[in-house]
Amino acid sequence: MCIGIPMQVTACDDLAATAARRDGTTEAVDLSLIGPQPVGTWMLVHLGAARSVLSAEDADRVADALLAIEAVQRGEDIDHLFADLTDREPELPPHLRTKP
Repeated sequence: MCIGIPMQVTACDDLAATAARRDGTTEAVDLSLIGPQPVGTWMLVHLGAARSVLSAEDADRVADALLAIEAVQRGEDIDHLFADLTDREPELPPHLRTKP
């Protein structure tokens, strides 16, 4: 299973960046797949390479999903980590809905 980690660019030099995780740890990240990025950009990083650019909202969602994995392993409740999905009925995407 491949798990990407949301990281934020703290310094960038062409296709090499330094990026920080939410816990503050930093690491070198290869930007070859997404190109140079300005400081502050959120990215999804896997095995030291940025795979895609994320909005701050998407970075939060990925971070919450990773926290949920850890919480499930400890047997804890995870509903609060999926506030956008709980307390609502599932909806079909538009292309799967019946046409009138």
